[in-house]
Amino acid sequence: MEAKEKTTPINIQGATVIISHRVLIGKEKKYEEWLEVISSYCRAANGFLDWQVIKPIPNLTVTYTFIIRFNSEINLQNWMNSFQRSHLIQEISDSLESGDQYDTRNGLDFLFSFETQSIKPPLRWKQFLITWSAIFPLVNIVPIFILPALRYIIPYENRLLDSFFISACIVYLMVFVIMPKYTSLIRTWLYKRP
Repeated sequence: MEAKEKTTPINIQGATVIISHRVLIGKEKKYEEWLEVISSYCRAANGFLDWQVIKPIPNLTVTYTFIIRFNSEINLQNWMNSFQRSHLIQEISDSLESGDQYDTRNGLDFLFSFETQSIKPPLRWKQFLITWSAIFPLVNIVPIFILPALRYIIPYENRLLDSFFISACIVYLMVFVIMPKYTSLIRTWLYKRP
């Protein structure tokens, strides 16, 4: 009888890690070079989905923030605990002010900010309601502003291109503008457990 290969189920919600590095003054060039190296290793890791870097504003901040997504928590943990990453973090540690700071989230948890690790993520049904209530007005309002601008640049209608720019604007607004303020405003209800 032929043995069946055991497969590990993938979490369809994925997993996200948010990493912050405060770079010491004068070490920026070294850090930028290091960033290219670790980026290539991360992108090659099993289950990698997306890598976003928010670079510091010159003469104002020194913090680099990364949002890295994997297709499962297992693959994310494998990358975070990998020899390559540990070795590279050790290489750059003398250029970081406060070490390697990170926070791992499942699914859409990264949209909901937690002040400390001791705060549990909101209940899933609350996350659904809050995310839906924020996205619904955006999908109705954003096209009103984006489509005329696109028709000015590209005179013909292209549904794929239109939806690409509209969805990019909606996701940007959700992650960087709306959700941090929205979750802060309703935090008492959001984090209240029955």
